[in-house]
Amino acid sequence: MTEPKSAVLATHTEGSVVAIPVYAGVSELELGIMVAVCRLCGGEGATRTLHRSRVSILTAGGLVSTPHVMYAALPEPAALLLPGGPGAAKAARDPLLRGFLAAHAGLPTGISGSGVLLAGEAGMLEGRILGGPADLTDLLWGFSPADVRPGQVLTDAHLTTTPGGFPAMYAALAVAGAVWGEAAAREAAERLGWDGLSV
Repeated sequence: MTEPKSAVLATHTEGSVVAIPVYAGVSELELGIMVAVCRLCGGEGATRTLHRSRVSILTAGGLVSTPHVMYAALPEPAALLLPGGPGAAKAARDPLLRGFLAAHAGLPTGISGSGVLLAGEAGMLEGRILGGPADLTDLLWGFSPADVRPGQVLTDAHLTTTPGGFPAMYAALAVAGAVWGEAAAREAAERLGWDGLSV
């Protein structure tokens, strides 16, 4: 269940970009959900997938994906979305990714599944109340959160954490609501046939 937000987030203007770091072994389901929600709210250019190079990567399901931009070419993002996947633990050790996330830790951020490891290694989880995947509970305590509530969808200030798979929709809708407004996020949920809790 989503906790009440403890801070009011400013809504950004049209043309805002949500950055989505990708890596070998990323979940195409979670990535696809995030991209779909942002496109419905902000248009075709609403997201940028990014990686240290533009070389195509192999997703968890075997699809090939080419990142939109490298870190240095990314316009200043309005928010972050971090999808999980079996490659997350390895990607979380990338110093370039850690530095990027640490530099943008104050942005509205939605994290699904093992994507929480990316945020943890970047120091973004300290003092936070976390939801997320139950199977990573012990690892999450290592990032010094205030509390871990396994298997829950939870929003603490600007950070939303969810279990992996379809609950990534909650993370995407929370970020969409912060960037484009709650009404746009609700409309996107309706258009996608999502009948989960409102953001």
